[in-house]
Amino acid sequence: MPPQSGSSLLKPEPSPDISQPFSWEEIGLHSGQKNSKQEKWLVIDRKVYDISQFQWKHPGGSRVISHYAGQDATDAFTAFHKDEDLVKKYLKALLIGELAPDQPSCEPNKNEILVNDFRELHRTVKKMGLLKPNYYFFMFMFLHAMLLDAVSWLTIWYFGKSWIPFLVGVALFAICQAQYGFFQHDLGHFSVFQKAKWNRLLHFFVAGVLKGGPPSQWSFMHNQHHAKPNCFRKDPDLNMHPFLFTLGKPLSVELGKKKKKYMPYQYQHSYFAFLAPLIFMAFVQGTIIRYTVLRKKWMELACVVIYNIRICLMYVPLMGFMNFMVFYFLSRFLESSWFLWISQMNHIPMNIDYDKNLDWVSAQLAATCNVDQSLFNDWYSGHLNFQIEHHLFPTMPRHNYWKVAPLVKSLCAKHGVQYHCKTLRTAFADILRSLKESSKHWEDAYLHG
Repeated sequence: MPPQSGSSLLKPEPSPDISQPFSWEEIGLHSGQKNSKQEKWLVIDRKVYDISQFQWKHPGGSRVISHYAGQDATDAFTAFHKDEDLVKKYLKALLIGELAPDQPSCEPNKNEILVNDFRELHRTVKKMGLLKPNYYFFMFMFLHAMLLDAVSWLTIWYFGKSWIPFLVGVALFAICQAQYGFFQHDLGHFSVFQKAKWNRLLHFFVAGVLKGGPPSQWSFMHNQHHAKPNCFRKDPDLNMHPFLFTLGKPLSVELGKKKKKYMPYQYQHSYFAFLAPLIFMAFVQGTIIRYTVLRKKWMELACVVIYNIRICLMYVPLMGFMNFMVFYFLSRFLESSWFLWISQMNHIPMNIDYDKNLDWVSAQLAATCNVDQSLFNDWYSGHLNFQIEHHLFPTMPRHNYWKVAPLVKSLCAKHGVQYHCKTLRTAFADILRSLKESSKHWEDAYLHG
């Protein structure tokens, strides 16, 4: 349930005074997992809502909201929506009842004290102003990416297309595209501006014209990842399993017992560095066309076309079409490698399984880890070295992650939740180690299961 403004939702409708009590057991029966036509209910602040029809009209997409069908969605709702009071007005038409007085505020399998402590922490964070952006910070990040974009072109224009300036230009273009990527990530999470519409407008421009991708597709995929990180069938980032990699012990053992083999998994730690970026590049380009055409996102497709025309007009006259294709492929390969190592160092080494309906804190901490803070690590990762804080507070501006980190550590220590933090080198090595371990689990189940 990504942050949305009320203007894009259904018109608010008055609802009758509904006080029908429900138990968690009843709510759990309405998850829609066994039958897609089954009613889907979820809980927000003890109120029960029927999202069976609304899911198709949900501005953030049907999947992200339906992932919480049959569950408590209070913390996800709070995390994704900046203006809760506004959005709650549109929920009134979906209200069918509330939890019975004898029912806890969250499912019985969850730690209610931890849940309540985190909600108190969220209120504290809001009072401290940590959800408010520093416009100078984001202006600097945007302008420095644009500067890198210009310097990449100027390098080729001034020094020519011989090998050294050519490779320097490739590196600079890859860096600027990666930094544009981090900035559009900020915009997609509504953390650059206070008002949603300004985030949307600039996100449309940066993702479309400067990056060459449809912003709505990014939001559709990425918000699912945040809602259910490392949960197979719910987190799109795990779609590489099982056709390219086998991930996590439970999924690898399951795959091995089914005697399924789509790739030589025993070598996946060796082919990750080369094959993953290549597949990712092809996947991104293919899904951009498929998504925009099938969903009739013509304005976003036009921005993608404008991006490609812009890049061609900048570089083809300087180096010719064939040299440009090599330039573009190499820079995209570098950028894809950068993105994959940064994004996966926080997730692949962590727990990967089906959705276990954990509380918000436990779910995010089980699926994410941090990397040590430094000026370089902050810049190189777009502050995603603070992945734990980012997942707990998705709309928080990244320049505030370091401020909330001690509070999160204290909460984790109080409740015995592991807070993982490691060096950048260890984080990268853990990707390969985890892939190797997963392949061994698969191989053992495949041969002996």
